[in-house]
Amino acid sequence: MIVTFIVFAVGIALLVKGADLFVGGGSGLALRYSISPALIGSTIIAFGTSLPELVVSTNAAVTGNSGIALGNVIGSNIANIALVLALCTFIQPTMIAASGASRSALIRHTMLMLAATAAFALFALRGTLDIVAGTVFLLLFVAILVVLLREGREEAVVEIKSHGWADALYIGLGLVAVIVGAQLVVDGAITLAEAFGIPAFVIGVSVVAIGTSLPELATSVVAAIRDEGSISIGNILGSNIFNLLLVLGISLLLAPVTVGSLVDIAVVVLFSVAILPLLFARPSVVRGWSALLLLGYATYIAWSFGAVPIG
Repeated sequence: MIVTFIVFAVGIALLVKGADLFVGGGSGLALRYSISPALIGSTIIAFGTSLPELVVSTNAAVTGNSGIALGNVIGSNIANIALVLALCTFIQPTMIAASGASRSALIRHTMLMLAATAAFALFALRGTLDIVAGTVFLLLFVAILVVLLREGREEAVVEIKSHGWADALYIGLGLVAVIVGAQLVVDGAITLAEAFGIPAFVIGVSVVAIGTSLPELATSVVAAIRDEGSISIGNILGSNIFNLLLVLGISLLLAPVTVGSLVDIAVVVLFSVAILPLLFARPSVVRGWSALLLLGYATYIAWSFGAVPIG
């Protein structure tokens, strides 16, 4: 069992470092070929932060562990809002209000994220997410990506550096690390689920989801402490869109998944809507709301380990 925990931890570490290398190398290579930093931020960086979820979920779908695939997507989206974003706004409750001109963009991106969540919930009501749902998700993703790319031309993003030809090496190493890490994480999650008699979905929505959300957690908390949170908020919103539409869409093309409980679907919808007070409320209210989100997240995880949403 100790070996399983070590393997799982190594897998998470490879996922985090691999995504970081991929983002750094991909951004630098794109900049080298005169692609604007705004477009890089809207595509490569956003994709890179969702790369762990993508590889883990597709790996799980291919190996017949669709519970982990769905749990990872739902859990990552919940964690991004109720853990990562809530922790950031608790530390720095003025980070959204102080974001200036980019605040209007954050509101628009929130609406896009809510639209993606609504589409996911509507298809989940059918009880089964299949290739039809996956196709619709991918088409909707393309439409939203076009909107983000157009907006990206007008917005500033974080400074990006090119590392010369080493960027291609970073991309290759990053992809290898993520692929190997994903395999270790899925294998470890399955072993843990079997050893403790815990449903695969619960492992996916909790341990795996938190692990694949570590890149967003680390970078966003640091940004909040430095009072540079607007970019991180945008990345969190973009990551949730990528997870629901791209990651889950591709996974569903590989294998369908049965939705065992609509409670988990309702939870991801409620947490997604719960982001709205963070955008419009006063800083004093934002901190209190953030604390409630963190408490709600802890409660949901505790409840998950006592429930069996998907067999």
